[in-house]
Amino acid sequence: MKKIENLIDGFARFQQHYFEESPELYRGLCEGQRPSTLVIGCCDSRVDPAMLLGCDPGDIFTIRNMANLVPPPNRDIGPQGVLAAIQFAVEDLRVESIIVLGHSQCGGIKALMAGRADAGRPGDFVSHWMSIAEPARERVMRQLPQAGENERHRACEQASILISLKNLRSMESVRARLEDGSLSLHGWYFDLVVGSLRAYSPDADAFIPILCAAHEAAPV
Repeated sequence: MKKIENLIDGFARFQQHYFEESPELYRGLCEGQRPSTLVIGCCDSRVDPAMLLGCDPGDIFTIRNMANLVPPPNRDIGPQGVLAAIQFAVEDLRVESIIVLGHSQCGGIKALMAGRADAGRPGDFVSHWMSIAEPARERVMRQLPQAGENERHRACEQASILISLKNLRSMESVRARLEDGSLSLHGWYFDLVVGSLRAYSPDADAFIPILCAAHEAAPV
């Protein structure tokens, strides 16, 4: 586990690389950001989108939250930092693509599948947030009644990505740019056990490998 001192040492290395050895990048970024892609990822410490995708500062605009969820655009549910960031990326930054990046071993999905949302604990922000993905849990329990726990969790992790894509399409700003062809949506799934990356294919209605680990079996 990294201590605060280690993090400060890490910033010193970052400072040396980007501001002393190669200052050109941040010199340009000081004039403004122009990311081409919005990545909606999980706040899980093991799945940093910039690290996974090999990005430099300024390459991607990132939103991270528990289980990489996009809530429905309902103005009655109070302040919405996630929806505000999406709108900013789409309308102001004019990103060209949005990737919802889910992953295996997701703690938020495990909480959802364990029925935490049903417990109804007062002030339980985790259950309230994860209720966004409740349709994914219901779908998995309906379609895989005899499956094991790991298979159900994996199916729910992937199904929740589809819910986020659906909620994205229901946003007015996103829908308008999808219709004029200036924006594309993608659902990706990172398997941190084997190190593979899959993308959702509407035609196949499945997550198809983009990059597989050498030892990974055929797509499921």
